[in-house]
Amino acid sequence: MKYLPLSPKDKTEMLEFVGAKTIDDLFASIPSDLKFRGSLNVPSAYSEMEIREHFENLAGKNKLLAARFLGAGVYAHFYPVIVDALSQRQEFLTSYTPYQPEISQGTLQYLFEFQTMITTLTGLDVSNASMYDGATAAAEAVLMASRLRKRRPRVLLSRALHPNYIKVIETYLSNLELHIQMVGQADGVTNVSELKENLDNDVCAFVVGYPNFNGIVEPLEQISEAVRASGAMTIAVTTEALSLALLKSPGSCNADLSVGEAQSFGNAPQYGGPHLGFFTCLDADKRQMPGRICGQTVDRQGKRAFVLTLNAREQHIRRAKATSNICSNEGLCALRATIYLSAMGKVGLRKLAIANHSKAVYLHKCLGAIDGVTVTNAAFFNEFVVRLPRPAKSVLKGMAEHGVQAGVDLGRFDERRDHEILVAVTELNTRKQLDAYVTALEGLL
Repeated sequence: MKYLPLSPKDKTEMLEFVGAKTIDDLFASIPSDLKFRGSLNVPSAYSEMEIREHFENLAGKNKLLAARFLGAGVYAHFYPVIVDALSQRQEFLTSYTPYQPEISQGTLQYLFEFQTMITTLTGLDVSNASMYDGATAAAEAVLMASRLRKRRPRVLLSRALHPNYIKVIETYLSNLELHIQMVGQADGVTNVSELKENLDNDVCAFVVGYPNFNGIVEPLEQISEAVRASGAMTIAVTTEALSLALLKSPGSCNADLSVGEAQSFGNAPQYGGPHLGFFTCLDADKRQMPGRICGQTVDRQGKRAFVLTLNAREQHIRRAKATSNICSNEGLCALRATIYLSAMGKVGLRKLAIANHSKAVYLHKCLGAIDGVTVTNAAFFNEFVVRLPRPAKSVLKGMAEHGVQAGVDLGRFDERRDHEILVAVTELNTRKQLDAYVTALEGLL
């Protein structure tokens, strides 16, 4: 998207329209002693040619590695050209919140279709029309559980949940009378015995990754059974939405809420954002769901029509009754996910999930055969932990010199794990890249 600056004439016409003579008049309400009077220490303006050259020089400093095995909540997948072609059409690119359904049918329809596809994947009854990202969706799920399970002041979090998600949940709850208690992990998976020991009448919910941060598929059915027996709610958090095309759905495992990150569907990593959170629940609990729900109905002529069915946010109802202050959704990202899922189809998405898993299994087997290397010994989707005989930081640096981004250093999240890396494999990783990874690592160790 190109930047087109305003001309002096444009600025003059805009000022005249609002009744101001100069731009300074727009800031007249600010007390003079609070205004900065000096000169800003910034370089002078560049021409368009100069700014292009400047950013090209900056881009040239990036080191692009052909083989990338990074995951940990952000995944690089291929998406067909139709995603860009449709999502960048002007009527979609410039659309806003569909306040007036009679002129927002296109926006409402794709949000409705997005909800339908997400509920199909999660196996739960109702989806909202997206969230900011997976981490905030997880935090909102905890708040929703606390409303549904009144007078239960504790929430349990698995240590195997994504560390960044844990931090976001802690931030959300920092000023609330809702206390967090961590449940340990054993061999990279939630310690179910410890979980059962801590479930009592004070617990409103248990939050678990599915798959978890270590890439391992948690025994969600067993966990949900124990949590439900205590009267609490199970919140399944998925950071790699593609896994839901292959794994047993959270709903079929009796999870009460299934939330997470759908960036994998048609949205590139893009330096970490914007992302696309999803949020699903049981029909009986939908009135406590944050955000909005798009529904389908018929108009006076009996034609299919779409409306906003539920708005439980502070912009629409009294603040005291609002379930959340989420007042925008990731509409454009949700559109891209909807186009992507429509193009892939149910069969295509499952085939893609199988391809991701198969490639990961191949690399997992090859790495496990290297002397001194230990790999995850549990069921995983397309991501697994590798323990190295040397500090991960030095190994990753050496791998980068061979043109391979070999994984995420887990020492970043826990200093005790400074010999471990998290490796993600997607359809973008070719057999040649997988073999090159193994060869490079063998050479370094």
